[in-house]
Amino acid sequence: MASIVVRGGTPLAGSVRVSGSKNASLPILAACLLNEQPVTLHNVPELHDVGVIGEVLESLGAQCGRNAAGDLRVDAARVSGFEPPYELVNKMRASFLVLGPLLARFGEASVPLPGGCAIGARPVGEHLEAMRVLGAEVTQESGRIVARAKKLIGAEIYLNMVSVGASENAIMAATLADGMTTIGNAAEEPEVVDLCHFLRRCGVEIEGIGTNTVIVHGQPRISAAVDYSVIPDRIEAGTYLLALAATGGSGTVSGLHADHLEALLLKLRDCGLHVEVEDHQISVDNRRPLKPANVRTAVYPGFPTDLQPQMTALLTSVQGMSTVTETIFEKRLSHVPELARMGARIQISGNTAVIEGTPGGLTGVPVEAQDLRCSAALVIAGLMARGETRIDGLQHLLRGYERLPEKLTALGGSVSYAEADVTAGGAE
Repeated sequence: MASIVVRGGTPLAGSVRVSGSKNASLPILAACLLNEQPVTLHNVPELHDVGVIGEVLESLGAQCGRNAAGDLRVDAARVSGFEPPYELVNKMRASFLVLGPLLARFGEASVPLPGGCAIGARPVGEHLEAMRVLGAEVTQESGRIVARAKKLIGAEIYLNMVSVGASENAIMAATLADGMTTIGNAAEEPEVVDLCHFLRRCGVEIEGIGTNTVIVHGQPRISAAVDYSVIPDRIEAGTYLLALAATGGSGTVSGLHADHLEALLLKLRDCGLHVEVEDHQISVDNRRPLKPANVRTAVYPGFPTDLQPQMTALLTSVQGMSTVTETIFEKRLSHVPELARMGARIQISGNTAVIEGTPGGLTGVPVEAQDLRCSAALVIAGLMARGETRIDGLQHLLRGYERLPEKLTALGGSVSYAEADVTAGGAE
């Protein structure tokens, strides 16, 4: 349980560039299993989760590694296994995304039930039903999901709930199905769109990209050497924007797609923050008191659940009454008790946090991160607080943010590792 130490009280200023999207990289890496030719991926962040999915691919027989330029190269030509080991899949929920590609290419997949952040049940039922609709026999055997099909057949899939992972698994499975597959009530997140664009680069015909109805025209095989650049990480970008705003600072976040952050930008403007969008960068200036806000998470293009904890941290400094309602994950308010330890006045009612701006601000104390976005919220809170905040649970932060302490330090923040042997790419 490594830690970081944040010393607050200084407004952030300057510019920072975001890394590639973790949540786009993971399904694209899983989709490399479909391709019989090498794939070179650019803008893939060096993160713990990316390392885990790489280990999963290697356990199945793929070659996966970075070149001198930092690009990630995956060669799945010699993949022969279809049973990733439990100890890898249990590290990260997104490992379950290999189910669809393995089933489509080899006619069989045996994948352990996934682990990951403790932010709710997140059942895999929608994934499994999609495989069944495509013609697979799906069973649970000794903690594994086993799916078998001599040949997947294109069909009409309707997801009963909007699920990013289920949408991605269904899309990948459909690429090698016989005929056309229509996926209704599909997730519209940019990361799903990026997966579709990658598959199109591989030669798969896909219609309805970016809508809630995706049509995939299956083909007998995928064999195309591909170079592809992953989209920027919108959650990382939003985290830096919120850190700048929360500390009363001003600065620019670059290397992003502003249209992926419209819900956040609308809410920040409602709070009175000055926001400017130009090309692939967003500048914010917080030199006046912000106004309270009511925030409600929703599937894309609504307010992202992955930015809710960070937004909650910001609102603890805004005078007046704000509310934050979490509608996606039932356990994604683990940051609230930790913020309260720092002096925030927050009450939880059901799935809503009622926040009363804290006079005098927060105070640095030891806190513990329970999940990835909770850790980012506590870093922001530490930057806002008086004194020193020690955050345990650094392994969560390293799952989703590439060199975040270093980037925040470049903005003028004081964020350091508590252990000399911890590096931005290494802790688990």
